[in-house]
Amino acid sequence: MSDYSIWVLEYSYVAKYHKSGVLYGAHNQGYVKLPYCYAVIKGNGHVAMVDVGYNDKDYGKHLGDKFGVENWRSPKEVLAGIGLKPEDVDTVFITHAHFDHFGNVEDFPNAKFYIQEREIAKWTWAMSLPDRLRWMLVAVDPGDIVRGVELARQKRLVCIDGPLSNVLPNIDLHVAYDSHTFASMWVEVRNDGKTASEDAWVLAGDLVYVFDNIEGPGGVVDLDKIYVPVGLALGSQQNLVMATEAMMKQVNYEARRVIPIHEERLKDAFPSRIRPDGLRISEICLADGETSKVR
Repeated sequence: MSDYSIWVLEYSYVAKYHKSGVLYGAHNQGYVKLPYCYAVIKGNGHVAMVDVGYNDKDYGKHLGDKFGVENWRSPKEVLAGIGLKPEDVDTVFITHAHFDHFGNVEDFPNAKFYIQEREIAKWTWAMSLPDRLRWMLVAVDPGDIVRGVELARQKRLVCIDGPLSNVLPNIDLHVAYDSHTFASMWVEVRNDGKTASEDAWVLAGDLVYVFDNIEGPGGVVDLDKIYVPVGLALGSQQNLVMATEAMMKQVNYEARRVIPIHEERLKDAFPSRIRPDGLRISEICLADGETSKVR
């Protein structure tokens, strides 16, 4: 029995992204396509999202242009690919506050948002620092942080401190401090409803970008495969590796159950289809009674 369906929805992409940004140490190894995606979890009477993408206007557009983002589509267009509307979304889990994950909150009028308290508080602190320290804000839209505070004023932002079990039935939130960002969160869906689940899925946010962050080249230590941290990290590479170990432990070390949101090769591991606008829908799993959106 499966309670939840999960889809990964591409809403734009960077055609040529430095591989060194994806894999730590991959300097001068060329470029990869980097899909920009968010995930939808549907079941138990809820429609939840893991991150919301960014708004293609104002400073969000400036950042998108600076990073070479192409073919941006609105949540209304993207969610229509699986028969949903932004108004259907009641819960959003923000893995971290980079612009491509936290930049579209205004498009989800009926949602309650969850973020780690340390994540939003530390970005507020970072914005107060002298300009010579602005490197840490390279992928942050200050307007997103302000919009997050406005969500708090509206009682629609829940700031949590650490892990939280059963935020929705059989969905748990976990945190990796000082890793990709100050307090990056990952989401576990226990699809069989068991505490020690045999059917768990992990939505990893940017704690892993691609499959190679989990099963990467291990020649540097004379092994076939090792965890390789993402190239872009505000905090510790060690903490990224330990976060990968924590995620893998929750899925009994079955690597395909840790879903990297920027992975172009999801199509090789899961059923998928390309929409008329050239963006991909990947179907990770289906709840009992749910119909496929890719076949």
